[in-house]
Amino acid sequence: MSLVVAVPTARIAEDIAPVPAGVEVHVWDMQSDAPRDRFDIVVPPYMNAGEVLTALDGVDVDLLQGQMIGYEGIIDKIPAGIRFANAATVHETATGEQALALTLAAQRHIPEFVRSQDRGAWERLWSPGLADRRVLLVGFGGVGQAVADRLVGFEVDLTVVARSARTIEHDRLGTVDVHAIDELPALLPQAEIVILGLPYTPETRHLIDDAALAALPDGALIVNVGRGALVDTDALVDHVRRGRIRAALDVVDPEPLPDGHPLWSLPGVLIAPHVGGSSDAMHPRIARVIRTQIERMLTGEAPINLVREA
Repeated sequence: MSLVVAVPTARIAEDIAPVPAGVEVHVWDMQSDAPRDRFDIVVPPYMNAGEVLTALDGVDVDLLQGQMIGYEGIIDKIPAGIRFANAATVHETATGEQALALTLAAQRHIPEFVRSQDRGAWERLWSPGLADRRVLLVGFGGVGQAVADRLVGFEVDLTVVARSARTIEHDRLGTVDVHAIDELPALLPQAEIVILGLPYTPETRHLIDDAALAALPDGALIVNVGRGALVDTDALVDHVRRGRIRAALDVVDPEPLPDGHPLWSLPGVLIAPHVGGSSDAMHPRIARVIRTQIERMLTGEAPINLVREA
């Protein structure tokens, strides 16, 4: 059996090599005409897949293999008849690192120290730190569990929220009582740090709204590595402006954050430009997923991480 694969960069083509006999690999960034009229697997570009999917019109494709975990803004643009798989297992570790980095940076005043360094000023600050803080982790899928793994050892009081309540045995946390999402309003008043690792759905849009922010204690920190629309941006700006809430955000709404937006300059806000998964760990992991898809499709097995069937 033969297989025809398109990848968006020469680096990915090199990373997945050597491929099994019978596999033909093309480099196609989807910004030019397709080099063939049929592919078994097409891997779109990493960050702008939704902008180039029209390139698939008139091309016979079996599987579109995304490079991101999330797929809002993409899946509805994929032509009918094409299966779609996301990049589960690729970004969770790096996003967990980003959540921890943002949390530590905000709690230990790292942005303020960087600004002091720029001025050559030796300015000491007392920080709230992370140890002994009450951390509310909202979302316990791949990203949420990666965040929880990295909080082990920091001696936090961790409470976990997911779609439904359950008790699980976690390799590093031991027995974990997971709270249901409808318990969130009752949990927020005790939370000093809220870390959001949920995907975006119509149900999670503005999960953290004005009422949720008002329920948090003064000085609470919102850390978002999920999707920007989980948080009502206008409400967040209001609470930050009043000095009630701090924020460390890898994702925002709108995105990218426009010039002059208040979040750029408000004290107590740390912004990263949606780079949670953008670490060197991505390269071998996405290559591993693509190779797995190739091997499974060569043997007639179903692809992994399928989000949409044909």
